[in-house]
Amino acid sequence: MKNNHYGRIVLSAILLCLLPFTVWAQSQVEGVVLDIHQEPLIGVNVSEKGTSNRTVTDIDGHFSLGLSSAEPVLHLSYVGYEAQDFAVAGQKTVQIIMRENNEMLDEIVVIGYGIQKKSDLTGAISQVSSKDLARQPSPSLGAALQGRAAGLQVVSTGAPGSNVSMKIRGIGSINNSDPLLVIDGVPTDVPLNMINMDDVESVDILKDASATAIYGSRGAYGVIIITTKKGSQERNNLNVKVTYGFDQLQRTLPLLNASQFASLHNEMMSAGGQPQYALFNDPTKLGKGTDWMGELFQYAPTQTYSANYSGGTQKSHYYVSGTYYDQQGIIKTTDYKRFTLQFNSDVELYKWLKMGHNLSLNHDIKSQGEYNIQNTMKALPTQAIKNEDGSWAGPVGLAMYVGDIANPIGKMMENTSSTKGYNLLGNIYAEIKPWEWLTFKSTFGIQALFWDSKSWTPKYDWEPIEQPESQASRQYNKSFTWLWDNLLTFNKTFDGKHAVTAMIGSSAQTNTYEFMSGSIQGFISESAQELANGILEPTLTGNGSDWALLSFMGRVNYTYDNRYLFTATMRADGSSRFSKANRWGVFPSVSLAWRMSEEEWFNKSFALSDLKIRAGYGVTGNQASVGNYAYASVLQTVQYNFNGNQVSGLAPWVMPNPNVRWEEVEQYNVGVDASMLDSRLLVTLDGYIKNTNDMLVPMSVPISSGYSDENVSQINAGLMRNVGVELALTSFNFRGGDFTWSTTANVSYNHNELIRLNGDVPMYFDNNVHMVGYPISAFYGYVTDGIFQTQEEVDNHAIQTVGSDPTSSTQPGDIRFKDLNNDGVINDDDRTILGSPTPSWTFAMNNQFSYKGFDLEIFFQGVAGNKIYNGNRASLEAMSVAQNQMITVLDRWRGPGTSNTMPRAVFGDPNKNNRVSDRFLEDGSYLRLKNISLGYTLPSRLTKKAAMQQVRLSVSAQNLFTLTRYTGLDPEVSGSGNDNNVYPVTRNFTFGLNITF
Repeated sequence: MKNNHYGRIVLSAILLCLLPFTVWAQSQVEGVVLDIHQEPLIGVNVSEKGTSNRTVTDIDGHFSLGLSSAEPVLHLSYVGYEAQDFAVAGQKTVQIIMRENNEMLDEIVVIGYGIQKKSDLTGAISQVSSKDLARQPSPSLGAALQGRAAGLQVVSTGAPGSNVSMKIRGIGSINNSDPLLVIDGVPTDVPLNMINMDDVESVDILKDASATAIYGSRGAYGVIIITTKKGSQERNNLNVKVTYGFDQLQRTLPLLNASQFASLHNEMMSAGGQPQYALFNDPTKLGKGTDWMGELFQYAPTQTYSANYSGGTQKSHYYVSGTYYDQQGIIKTTDYKRFTLQFNSDVELYKWLKMGHNLSLNHDIKSQGEYNIQNTMKALPTQAIKNEDGSWAGPVGLAMYVGDIANPIGKMMENTSSTKGYNLLGNIYAEIKPWEWLTFKSTFGIQALFWDSKSWTPKYDWEPIEQPESQASRQYNKSFTWLWDNLLTFNKTFDGKHAVTAMIGSSAQTNTYEFMSGSIQGFISESAQELANGILEPTLTGNGSDWALLSFMGRVNYTYDNRYLFTATMRADGSSRFSKANRWGVFPSVSLAWRMSEEEWFNKSFALSDLKIRAGYGVTGNQASVGNYAYASVLQTVQYNFNGNQVSGLAPWVMPNPNVRWEEVEQYNVGVDASMLDSRLLVTLDGYIKNTNDMLVPMSVPISSGYSDENVSQINAGLMRNVGVELALTSFNFRGGDFTWSTTANVSYNHNELIRLNGDVPMYFDNNVHMVGYPISAFYGYVTDGIFQTQEEVDNHAIQTVGSDPTSSTQPGDIRFKDLNNDGVINDDDRTILGSPTPSWTFAMNNQFSYKGFDLEIFFQGVAGNKIYNGNRASLEAMSVAQNQMITVLDRWRGPGTSNTMPRAVFGDPNKNNRVSDRFLEDGSYLRLKNISLGYTLPSRLTKKAAMQQVRLSVSAQNLFTLTRYTGLDPEVSGSGNDNNVYPVTRNFTFGLNITF
């Protein structure tokens, strides 16, 4: 009994000792997870550290978790927020606040054939995330990228469905210098307007050669990598988005009314020694006349409907979306419709095998009439749009009185054209991981583009020139590209300090393109517009081409103790576009970085907590400027008469150049990355020198060779240099409490210069010239020096137009041009460089504010240092033929002292006042409020009852105002900077509703 008594006492004591642990093992904690605005966070991963206990928060941000540790610590993680540990410390209920992750140094950046932490980068790479794009209603991803990254220049137009022009670190060649576009690992040439912006997860811009050399012969002018969205195991989301808005013209050019034009016309004809038009005897009776521009433009609605569903498990993820977009143009007959489907998924079949795919389907329809903005402005206000019987009116009479412009509104409404595109872009991949440190990935990609276009011109008998027969034309195109990449990646850290990532791989890509087109005239019924219904003048043509690229590549990234970073890449490309002797090119690069802030002697402080210095050098190539068969002789089919019979034969057309090779770009880059003010200010500064060696320029071909001296091969004889500096800033001004405010800004400077051409012979085109010692596409023309006020001034100046007849020679009231070579004659030798169409400066600033449920974005963007040749002014201030003019001509010269800027009105322009000169060259700088958007997210207490995670309402305005001295419709002009009938960028207002279930 005694032993049993003692036994019971000992057992009771043991149980009492174990009771706290038993109770704790069975304890449970409940809580809620909120953001800094006190809004619940749904789908947050909550786990007990050191155990397998885990759960996720529900729609109200609540969670309940069983605990098994003596001193339990919760670990919380959520995409876009800082991971944190929370000590329970005996609490039964907890409230946890999570903060957004503003530490950008640890963001993941997509590089060529891999990913890397931003803190480990040794090259110059900028990233634009989906959060940066989310608040923009722009239908085009390209337009949405404008101003978002230092060194990236984007120029867009307002034409529905138009693609943007993009350049990275200036224009690198007189040929194609567009950056390479890579979507989900597939190098592609699809237009960016094909992509639904809501499907984009991130856009990474690779700028220097150390970053782009991994793409070898296609990395010369930068690489833009687009990564589409994938599902997450944290939660399943159904997102529905609806937007509606309208576009309008930002500004108009005021034109003369009928009375003003008739008065000008009378003065012009008298000065030119011509009789006046009888119907203009009393201009005051004509009134305002016809508003042609009012008939051309409209308020244009835009609408978008999209839905996406994403989610996953621990081993698989998926994302599927569909979007319909419809944009009417501000020009009445222009519109664009786009349908997109995106389907991405991946699955872990085994621990060592993962498979996935990315698939994008697109169908778009672009329609327009035969519009011409400049001709519409030049149409006479004295002419009606329609006749009394409802038919389209036209100028009736002598062209010197009524002009010769066919009714621009009639042509816009009657002459139609449309293009339909059917596009597929995707890949499927398998990833084998036999060990944690070794990965093999094989990717098969495909791009299939099919597009057809048709146009229709009815017969008509409008003045001044009739269209005697209806005409229809069709063109069918197909382009098929396939890709096969194989990559082997080694990733391991030794002794905790030596981190090595090495990659070797191969890539094979081939493309086949074909087209066929035909036209025919003579349709008995204009309602049957198929080619088979025509009977006159049939035409048929077609052609095809192909190319192939085989590549081998390798890259090594080495980091020592998180302080010293080294990257080396090498790529060898073999292209079918070159002869066997020059088929292969090798493109190496190397870059170094030193994280000074990781040195023991570095004193990290509030002022400066992270500092990294980078330097890199590399060589890249450009094959886009080379035709598929540039090394071979091009023949053409000809017909000739032989013994009275017509026979066919082949004749040489383009002289071969078997020695043609890659354009090579060598680039030097130095950069600094810094984190300052307790990581509230992030700074990236880069400087670069980019030399385009062996630039392709036209070959000099004597006509005696038998080959064409206009269509010629290219030779590697040019050299171009770009030198620049880029600065990017991110500032977290306020990031605590209910109110947050962050600012991002970037500014870039680039100086472009042609160093060498073929024999340094200038290349003239349009109003521009490529000339050694000056920027590419520089404007070239005469320099004005005021207006002659008296005959004495004319007599004492260099001869411009010989003679004394005021109707056919230089007279007072004409433009005075400078005699630059002092030979006493104004001729072609007095032309000079007038300026550059390429901006020296690009800049942008974005401010984002949030307060409780409200968010506000204010985004400015602009350029400086470029000129624009205002081709519209060159026509609308000519005052020499029967065309309408701008009201600026009301200040024209009418006698000594009346004007020193606007010349006299004279029929025929004997002094050539309208020649290419600095008279029409204007400052192209501008600052634009690119986007302002205001959003409100409804409190969860109002949405959870409907099982909705989030409801956001928004209103935004794009291109709300533009500060510029340019007098044209819009200062965004691409290419050679000639504004001649450019479709202007529009002002847009959009209202949106975004619901997440």
